[in-house]
Amino acid sequence: MISSNDFRPGVSIELDGSVWKVVEFLHVKPGKGSAFVRTKLKNAQTGSVIERTFRAGETVPQATLEKSTMQHTYKEADDYVFMDMETYEEGRLNAQQIGDRVKYLKEGMEVNVVRWGEQVIEVELPNSVVLEVTETDPGVKGDTATGGTKPAIVETGAQVMVPLFISIGERIKIDTRNDTYLGREN
Repeated sequence: MISSNDFRPGVSIELDGSVWKVVEFLHVKPGKGSAFVRTKLKNAQTGSVIERTFRAGETVPQATLEKSTMQHTYKEADDYVFMDMETYEEGRLNAQQIGDRVKYLKEGMEVNVVRWGEQVIEVELPNSVVLEVTETDPGVKGDTATGGTKPAIVETGAQVMVPLFISIGERIKIDTRNDTYLGREN
């Protein structure tokens, strides 16, 4: 159990049979009446966001989440096969369980899989990945003066906006949280 006074962003709680993550919280102490905690909660399974008010000191069950490091070994049909780095057991996840960042998943990449019981809540990819550009318009010398961007397709099939001077075969660093170009890699 966790007290509503201990809510912080990122804390996971169980509510109505689901896992909710605290996104925002505000401890309010009105001049008249008892204090309360106003929160914004995000459902870990569906992504929906609700606002909920708790009495100060009210206790709710804290969600017991288990995080394990797994390595993506290969893709078979619609399933992505992962190996647990501690037990060396194989596990399978589909694209829906991994989420929209599946477009950056590459064989050999280590990810953190967060589970609630047997249910996969989240698959955390690294914040940045280095991938090779496989398709883009050719770069022209002197294009950097305009500061423009162009679309590029990387080896995993994801599309990223890159500066005009980037050409096919270059390795670039991409921020997986907001799909942005971070720089070139050697």
